[in-house]
Amino acid sequence: MIADIARDLKVDNATTLSQASAGCQLRIRQLEGKACQRLREIGFCEEMEICKLSDGRNMICSVCGTRMALSRKLGDQVLVEMV
Repeated sequence: MIADIARDLKVDNATTLSQASAGCQLRIRQLEGKACQRLREIGFCEEMEICKLSDGRNMICSVCGTRMALSRKLGDQVLVEMV
């Protein structure tokens, strides 16, 4: 499903947030899944630039100067590209 979205967006370097390396500056391209509406409500939305600070069972991302922890399952629903 995410691979289809990446192909539709024609983004060669698109990957999921879970797959991106820690320390990378990223731009959110697509949120796809049940919990993604809640992410949008708290400001984590398409075209936003984020930095993935840590990797593991839960990922820490810097979003607008605020650190946010996301589960790997949720990170699989976030399509990103390198900035």
